[in-house]
Amino acid sequence: MRLLVVEDGARLAEGLKRGLEAEGFAVDVALNGTDGLWLARENHYAVVLLDIMLPGLNGYLVCRTLREEGDWTPVLMLTAKNGEWDQVEALDTGADDYLTKPFSFAVLLARVRALIRRGAAPRPAVLEAGDLSLDPATREVRRADAAIELTTREFAVLEFLMRRAGEVVAKAEILDGVWDFDFDGDPNIVEVYIGHLRNKVDRPFGRESIQTLRGAGYRLAADGG
Repeated sequence: MRLLVVEDGARLAEGLKRGLEAEGFAVDVALNGTDGLWLARENHYAVVLLDIMLPGLNGYLVCRTLREEGDWTPVLMLTAKNGEWDQVEALDTGADDYLTKPFSFAVLLARVRALIRRGAAPRPAVLEAGDLSLDPATREVRRADAAIELTTREFAVLEFLMRRAGEVVAKAEILDGVWDFDFDGDPNIVEVYIGHLRNKVDRPFGRESIQTLRGAGYRLAADGG
């Protein structure tokens, strides 16, 4: 298994290289984001260990670029920044995991192995069903190249349906996935939001992508209706 370490701290990069090689991995090292992106494009890696604060291109840009190019190699972000919004940005740009410095090498090794087990299955940054698209990171929804404004809850319901496009999803599953588990209100609230979505993403465009299957639940057509 070959790993890529993109880290501008030369001592840390060398320490990671030695430690990972002792565990049987082959390791390439880049000391800036520009070289890291080039290596990631040119070679196949099991995991990329990517620092955020890098000269050239920062880790966010490196990760986002790889994902936009269809490269789904697992990425473990390494950073001295520990703010929650830094973690959010790392994950929203396509990273698979996040580790704050200083970290235990044993923990890093365990996370690398977990990412290897998970593999590089495609995880599109933007969800699509025909000409309907939803970007979880920017929270943008578009249909036929027109922007659609949704409330936070409408967005969450649509995202839940799009992640399972083509499947029948029960009302109870939507409640559990979008509302809190201890929600004790009227379960028909799901129907209300389905109605809102149809009025925004379907009817203005002459589509019927959100289908009701009586007694079973709802289905968002994989082709966008």
